[in-house]
Amino acid sequence: MDDFLKIKPSFKAVSVSELNRQAKTLLESEIATIWVEGEISNLARPASGHVYFSLKDNTAQLRCAWFRGRQHSKSITFKNGDQVLALGKVSIFEARGEFQLIVEQLELAGEGALRQQFEALKQKLATQGLFDQDKKRTLPKLPSCIGIISSPSGAAIRDILTVLRRRFPAIPVIIYPTAVQGDTAAPQIAAAIETATRRSECDLLIVGRGGGSLEDLWPFNEEIVAHAIASSTIPTISAVGHETDITIADFVADVRAPTPSAAAELSVPDQTEWTRQIGTLLERITLLGQRHIDEQLQTLDWLGKRLIQSSPATTVQRQKDWLKNLERVMRGAIQHQLASIQVELGVSRTRLLKESPRIVVQKHITNVNEFKLRLELGTRKTIENLGERTKLANRALDAINPQATLDRGYSIISDAKTGQLITDSIQAAVGSNIKVMLARGRLEAAITKSSENDKD
Repeated sequence: MDDFLKIKPSFKAVSVSELNRQAKTLLESEIATIWVEGEISNLARPASGHVYFSLKDNTAQLRCAWFRGRQHSKSITFKNGDQVLALGKVSIFEARGEFQLIVEQLELAGEGALRQQFEALKQKLATQGLFDQDKKRTLPKLPSCIGIISSPSGAAIRDILTVLRRRFPAIPVIIYPTAVQGDTAAPQIAAAIETATRRSECDLLIVGRGGGSLEDLWPFNEEIVAHAIASSTIPTISAVGHETDITIADFVADVRAPTPSAAAELSVPDQTEWTRQIGTLLERITLLGQRHIDEQLQTLDWLGKRLIQSSPATTVQRQKDWLKNLERVMRGAIQHQLASIQVELGVSRTRLLKESPRIVVQKHITNVNEFKLRLELGTRKTIENLGERTKLANRALDAINPQATLDRGYSIISDAKTGQLITDSIQAAVGSNIKVMLARGRLEAAITKSSENDKD
């Protein structure tokens, strides 16, 4: 016997902690989130804010932990003896090896039938396409008027109005009063949505109420309300209950807000920030506009200088200056040639006094005649050249002189209103007035016929 006890097992044993850890991992991976129904017992609410209790039936019980981060205000309504439905994940508390349910949502068991109705209607409306994302309308960035469909005496509407007044008080608000709880609430909510749509007073609707039980929120799970939201032409925000409360209206609405206050935040921008952004945009627009004006003025100045340089008056003046310079050169050449002749005559005169009068005279007569002939030929040639150049200059002046063109029978036509020159028949519509500049005088006329065909 002693020898048998000394035999060591051939496998490796695991620790209790390791076993509990493996069991926890296995449970959490194999069992998804699940609904469990039972009666609450051993309810405890320690100072940490967590809630601990057991769920039991006739033959068994299950430890449950509902952590503070998963709770909302409805948790205070539960007590020992309540028959409830708990939604949670199966796990193990490793320190004690206790099998437990980590609760995510808790509601009275009477809500189970409503939950089934909710899922059935959700599936039906999804099949009909009421939840399709491509049907969602975009909320206006700055609505001109906001409609609120809710109880006029509820906390939800007070929260909405408080936020709207704080963020953008200038936007008007219209309240469409309706019951939000009870058997008559759903038809009233649908009628209020239809009224707001028919009147077209608002470009944004907020449909909602404050928190409550599943039964309290049920009107927003009714099919009549879902179809009213889907049929409305006005973008709609659903704001029902708390963040953990999900209704059919949330799926149909264009945007779901977790709370009524959050719906108001989504509805309007912050006026201070909006004003700051507008101011920044105005500064940028002003800067860009001034820069554009400066560039245009610079371009206009440059075009003006070019226009002055290439104008007919400037060209004519340049030709006149050229002719004056040409005349000055011609006079200088003639004077220089005459001076040379005078010098030669002076030299000849001196020689004449020294030599035989007859020979000298005859010689100088011959020289004078040659000089005279050369002078006449040179002068005539110079005058002919200058005459040709003058004719060419005059023809160049005539080619660019508008008056010469007008003297040949042409005219300059411009629009009577804008002064724009008309060079194409398509620029003058029938019935429009034109101004006609002639060689002498001006005319005003009206277009009675226009044709692009030169033969018409």
